[in-house]
Amino acid sequence: MFDNLSEKLDKALHVLKGHGQITEINVAETLKEVRRALLDADVNFKIAKQFTNTVKDKALGQNVLSSLQPGQLMVKLVKDELTSLMGGEAEGINLSANPSVILMSGLQGSGKTTFSGKLANFLKTKKSKKPLLVACDVYRPAAVDQLHVVGDQIGVEVFSDRGNTDPVAISKAGIAYAKANGHNVVIIDTAGRLAVDEQMMKEIADVHKAIQPQETLFVVDAMTGQDAVNTAKAFNDILNFDGVILTKLDGDTRGGAAISIKSVVNKPIKFIGTGEKMDAIDVFYPSRMAERILGMGDVVSLVERAQEQFDEEESRKLQKKIAKNQFGFDDFLSQIQQIKKMGSIKDLMGMIPGAGKALKGLDVDDDAFKHVEAIIHSMTPVERSTPSKLDASRKKRIAKGSGRNIQEVNQLLKQFDQMSKMMKMMQGGGGKKMMQMMGAMKGMK
Repeated sequence: MFDNLSEKLDKALHVLKGHGQITEINVAETLKEVRRALLDADVNFKIAKQFTNTVKDKALGQNVLSSLQPGQLMVKLVKDELTSLMGGEAEGINLSANPSVILMSGLQGSGKTTFSGKLANFLKTKKSKKPLLVACDVYRPAAVDQLHVVGDQIGVEVFSDRGNTDPVAISKAGIAYAKANGHNVVIIDTAGRLAVDEQMMKEIADVHKAIQPQETLFVVDAMTGQDAVNTAKAFNDILNFDGVILTKLDGDTRGGAAISIKSVVNKPIKFIGTGEKMDAIDVFYPSRMAERILGMGDVVSLVERAQEQFDEEESRKLQKKIAKNQFGFDDFLSQIQQIKKMGSIKDLMGMIPGAGKALKGLDVDDDAFKHVEAIIHSMTPVERSTPSKLDASRKKRIAKGSGRNIQEVNQLLKQFDQMSKMMKMMQGGGGKKMMQMMGAMKGMK
């Protein structure tokens, strides 16, 4: 996520992170490189220039030159200004009405239908809502079928009227159906349209006027850079939408849209899409995104994802097993499943401070655990619970059953043995305290 921008900003700020002499001249040179990095990321020229001018004024006003740690202070100023530029604080969505109606808008191919499903899943699992998806894309072939597939995948009902070609009538009927069947959120998936298509823009404006939604969200592909910002402005002029959703942030995103869209349309980014799975949706936190762009990681989001999978009762059982030296491959498999539920491996690694730079150029496979799981699944229940008793013939059978070689089986057993010993050593001190701390953090949510 924003790898190219992160690398260029790191190089620009590197001279001020050292112990060399800091002068007004090299501060100006550094900010010139920062502006160049922003422009390369497809940030609007005026916004990039205003950004660096603001940072420079604050730097000189806070006596960066005479600071004991001028480099760190400059990085903080850049982070704070990036946070402000992207909106400052995270913004939620308005769910005050019953049902609360959310209208999805955006360009063709921006990922509206998929994200409608992600949002419905988010509201169902995280907010305990009962959403209804309404299929109002009457133009794209199989659009209605796609939404039904998405709905089935996440266990959310979909309302559609296949014989009707009037989006206004369908949306009204969908809301009426929601009221009659106890749905407290209605997400209306509309057809993608071009900002230059006056007829299509009028159509969505008519839908907006007819249903008066509590939230109108503009879905935009983050990979389109400054074009996304220009399109957002055109849609906002028509709909006066409430917020922006950035999709495909897991791809080769330049960053221009995320950084400058708030400044152009004065509407917050509310959610981001970080993958293809239905749970690959995050609330947008400007400060956390600024930290990730500057290579600081995002430990808070990482902990939050871990907490969602953390179960105190399971943790206590696991502690007892480790203490009695009964930690087996079934337990290990369970831990792998929890990690996989947290998101893509590369995304998780990017949340660890400094890991983004270390991972540069490496292709981190989301199926990294696939071979390990195959080996474990080839073991019998007894072998999983007592891996230390595996002899050569059993290892050979496991290798053959998993499609891996004997060396990989031996390597996994060796790593598992080392991990088990380390976990047992941690039981008496740091490990136990860490689990207790995670339990306390869970209670604070």
